[in-house]
Amino acid sequence: MLSYDERRQVHGSMPKSRRAMKSLKNVNGALQPKVHRHIWIITGPAGCGKTTVAKHLADNLNLPYVEGDEFHTQSNIKKMAAGIPLTDSDRWDWLVVLRQNAVERLTSAGSSGVVLTCSALKRKYRDVIRIAAYNDHDVEVHFVYLRADEGVLMQRVKARQGHYMKDSMVHSQFKSLEEPYEDETDCLELDVSGSVSAVQRDALGIVQDVLGDDVRRD
Repeated sequence: MLSYDERRQVHGSMPKSRRAMKSLKNVNGALQPKVHRHIWIITGPAGCGKTTVAKHLADNLNLPYVEGDEFHTQSNIKKMAAGIPLTDSDRWDWLVVLRQNAVERLTSAGSSGVVLTCSALKRKYRDVIRIAAYNDHDVEVHFVYLRADEGVLMQRVKARQGHYMKDSMVHSQFKSLEEPYEDETDCLELDVSGSVSAVQRDALGIVQDVLGDDVRRD
């Protein structure tokens, strides 16, 4: 079992996570664990399977799902379709909108969590999403980084039909990619070079292990 107190390899990768702070709250004289609400961001370059994994998690955990690509502006979509990499300035408003939408889903639906797809290629992009937890200490943000070699993802994107993201964008995204640093303790890595069913199983297992260990100190 993966928890914030231990780590395990998943398809050869080492998930990174942080230690949960255990606590109890007093409810009618009885001490009971208090849990967080969770924002799960499924991250990685084009072709890594963000949508496939995110939908699987949302369906199995009965959580709302937010597809990050749907929030790109038309100008961003046109640039990517033309093989032009997005700049930091292209992404800032998009990242803020994604964070706000995820928080709104938690609030309006009264859900225990929400699953969101976002490439989050750079640390500073992930920091934009992390603000959700800074603003509300009952919220925890987790990044599930789907890792695979550039060649594998290039072939997957080439095989996709009807998507604006072209295979040339995979190379540009790898040039921009900053894999999670050791001190980004809210990140978990998952090698996605295996079968879809194996990746879905392992992703769900990682999330369920974290949820099972979620108690905090008031």
